[in-house]
Amino acid sequence: MTFRRIAFHNVFRNKRLYIGHFLSSAFSVMIFFTFALLLFHPQLQGELASTSPAISALSKKGLAISQILIFVFSFLFLLYSVGSFLKMRNKEIGILMIHGLSPKQQIRMVFMENIVIGIISIAAGIAVGLVFSKLILLLSATMLAIEKGLDFYFPLKAIALTALVFMLLFLLISWFSSHLVKTKELVEQLKGEDKPKPEPRASKWLSVLAALLIASGYGLAFYFVIERKFEFPVLFLIIALSVTGTYFLFSQLSVYWIGALKEKRRFFFKKTNIITLSEMAYRMKDNATTFFMVAVISAVAFTGMGITSVLRDPGLTEQTNPFAFRYYSNPGDERKEEHLNLIEAELTQAGYSYRAGSYSTKYTENGLTVIRLSDYNSLLKTFGYPVETLDSDKQAIAIPTTYVQKRDFEEKKGLPTEIDVLAGEVDERLQIVKNVPHLVASDLGRAAIVMTDALYDRLPLQDGEGGEVRAFVFLVDNWPETKEVAKKLKEAIPLQNGAPFSFAEPLVLEWFKSKQQNGLILIISVLVGIVFFTFAASFLYLRLYTDLERDRAQYKMIAKVGLSRKELGRIVTLQLSFMFFVPLLMALIHSTVAFIALQQLVEYSVFKGGAAIFISFTLVQIVYFLVARWRYMNHMVNGQLEK
Repeated sequence: MTFRRIAFHNVFRNKRLYIGHFLSSAFSVMIFFTFALLLFHPQLQGELASTSPAISALSKKGLAISQILIFVFSFLFLLYSVGSFLKMRNKEIGILMIHGLSPKQQIRMVFMENIVIGIISIAAGIAVGLVFSKLILLLSATMLAIEKGLDFYFPLKAIALTALVFMLLFLLISWFSSHLVKTKELVEQLKGEDKPKPEPRASKWLSVLAALLIASGYGLAFYFVIERKFEFPVLFLIIALSVTGTYFLFSQLSVYWIGALKEKRRFFFKKTNIITLSEMAYRMKDNATTFFMVAVISAVAFTGMGITSVLRDPGLTEQTNPFAFRYYSNPGDERKEEHLNLIEAELTQAGYSYRAGSYSTKYTENGLTVIRLSDYNSLLKTFGYPVETLDSDKQAIAIPTTYVQKRDFEEKKGLPTEIDVLAGEVDERLQIVKNVPHLVASDLGRAAIVMTDALYDRLPLQDGEGGEVRAFVFLVDNWPETKEVAKKLKEAIPLQNGAPFSFAEPLVLEWFKSKQQNGLILIISVLVGIVFFTFAASFLYLRLYTDLERDRAQYKMIAKVGLSRKELGRIVTLQLSFMFFVPLLMALIHSTVAFIALQQLVEYSVFKGGAAIFISFTLVQIVYFLVARWRYMNHMVNGQLEK
């Protein structure tokens, strides 16, 4: 038998060990191929419909950066997994050394094994990507709001790029991993991982520090959004505190908590708790880094996908501009009635119910935006809010014109009780009798005040205003369905330089632009998130089967003193549940806090998209847990490894 054949057979004889490594590698190849499929798609080479050149260029850079990100993470994960496989194969290498395997041959064998896995992974990943390429293009077209869809094409460039990049990656992995092989004494190789381990211990103070760091990170996150301290150092500190606290939670706090349970003698000696808790303490100490990485990677994946799904929600667009259609008329606009009648006719003909309002604004010399009371009440009636009153010209109402101002008004932050109005001969100090938090005029650009009609009419127009502009606004409940009406109106009321009128971009078209601008971001976040989650699951698989030989020997010995299969099943279920779901639970807690904080910045619910992501990945994890438990129990009960 040739040396190459030995390396080839080693891979297939150790398929139980290499299956997680292979599947994760093939999955990374498939995701990378998906990005390349989109990157080289003929319909995505120019600008997306309704998307600016800047956004189009940024999206392409995002695809390229995501490919680099997947390459880097794939390299780090595969290097870590190969290093773990080599530790598990110490006995096997020791036996080969007895038969004359030299250190140089060890390096060569490991190099060739990784090349074999790499070639098979590349072929499998590209093949699966090709099989699902049509479905990927359909889903991508939906995410990018491309009405005519993305045509199928045979992606030769994508195949070539993926094969070349991952062949390079596996060559690097093979080179690095072959140099991870350490020449040990033969006796040490044969002992493998059977050396006795010291009893796991944890620091009480580091355990307390873990809780304090996580609590501080969460508290700072709410401070970040509630006080609107949108500064990078604050955000970095939130992440640093949460990540560091998570590491100490798994390496110290969890071990300390298990130790505290062991101190409760009545509980510790009840049934099989003595075995369960003792083994769980060792698992937590040995796998703390793995659990930490799984929790952090999963949290990043959940949060990234959840936030990008929020960015596509129509509520985000409506939050900054509630009106489906806006028409602005300057003095001398002779087509005003024609255009307004056209808007109403199109909405009526299409079967949409709507509410209309109008208002004018003026600007003062000291930088205020003012609106007359009758116009403001017209807007309030449009939204169904109660109208407001002012008793004299010395009184005014403060109103917000942005969502941030709206939140400040609701929380009564920094609102004045008096305000000066300077315009021409008018020099008045008005008393702010009320701060109304309703956002009904969102296109004024700054906070505004409402004054009596009489005082408003006394204010002169400021230089540069060119006459008073009248805004006519239309509120449509089901505005996301008004795309066809919006297109017709844009064609009928075109934007003309110097025209005494303008028709603002309809809300539904703004939303479609937003969907396209965020579509590639969503694709990137979902695919990268899936890769991260897959790597996290592979870490668990790797750690589970790293200890399988030791666990078999341990439970076989315990079975001799009366441990039943039912009791073994209970112990294994508890331990595996702890391994699979505690890191996931920590990730869900981190992500939930992030969503709760995000909810403070938006008016609509952000939990719908987040909940769908949580449930989807939890169900996948449950299925993965059940399969892993079934296979693990088979290996434990049968008393032999699969060959």
